[in-house]
Amino acid sequence: MLGCVRIATVRQMASVITAEESDGRSYVRRAMVELAELGLAETNGKHGKDKIWNLTVAGQKALADGNELPPRPKAGTGAKAVKAGFGPHGLAVTDTILAYGGRRSLTDWQVEVNHAIKETGLSFNTDAVLAWPTKTSEVRLFELDNGTMSQARLAKEVWDYERYAGHRVWEGARGTIGGTFPFWQRHRYTRSKTFPRLHVVLAGKAEHLLDNRLQALTADVKGIAIAVWVNTLPRLQRGEPWYEIGVDDPYRRRERYPEPAGR
Repeated sequence: MLGCVRIATVRQMASVITAEESDGRSYVRRAMVELAELGLAETNGKHGKDKIWNLTVAGQKALADGNELPPRPKAGTGAKAVKAGFGPHGLAVTDTILAYGGRRSLTDWQVEVNHAIKETGLSFNTDAVLAWPTKTSEVRLFELDNGTMSQARLAKEVWDYERYAGHRVWEGARGTIGGTFPFWQRHRYTRSKTFPRLHVVLAGKAEHLLDNRLQALTADVKGIAIAVWVNTLPRLQRGEPWYEIGVDDPYRRRERYPEPAGR
C-alpha cells in the first residue's frame, strides 16, 4: 500500500488490509514497528495523534525486487513531503484513493505524476493517476485541494489541464506536408482516444464551505473544453455522485490553441 500511496496512517492501512467491519489497527501498528526495525519503513511526522508512515529507500527497493507493482523509477518515499508540512494533503490524497476504489484497485494508482511540455514551460504534478483502461481512455486524473489554495489558484490548476490537452505538435518527414497531433496523445497517453477525465476533490474544510468552493470552481471553469468532474471528500466517502462541470471538446480546444509551425 505504501508503495502506491506513499504515505498513510495506521487507520488508513488497516482499512485496506483487514476484514471489513473489523479494527485491525493494533495488528498494523505492530507490523509497522517490525518494518521500522528492519529499516524498511519510517515515520517522519504526525497528523493529530496519528503517526504518518512511509517506506524508506530500502523499503522501496525491497518492494521493487518483489515485482509486485509496476515499476516506479522516479517515485519518492514521501518523507520530504511530510517533513515539509504536506502530510495532511498527502493523507487526504490517500483518503481519496481509498474512497474511490479501495483495496480493489489499489495497485493501479500512482501519486505525484508529472505532466510537462518542455516547449511551453508548462509543468504540473497530478496528485493521483488511476490506470482505468476503457475503449476511449487509459487513465483517470485526480487533483485534490485540501483547503489551502485560493480559489483563483485552484481554477488555474484546472485550466492548466486544458492547456496541456490543447497543445499540439507537428509531425511529418522532411519535404512532406505533415500534420499536427495532440501532444498528450502522441507522447503520453498513446492508447487513449479522448483526453483523460479530470476528477477534482475538495477537502480540508467544513462541508458547507466545501459546497461553496464547489460552486465557485464551477463558475471559474465555465466553458472549459476537457471533461472535469468535481466532488467533496465527505460526499465521495459516502458514495454520493460527482458533479460534471466540464465536457471534453477537442474541436473547441483546437480553435483555442495555435497550430505549431511546420518544418
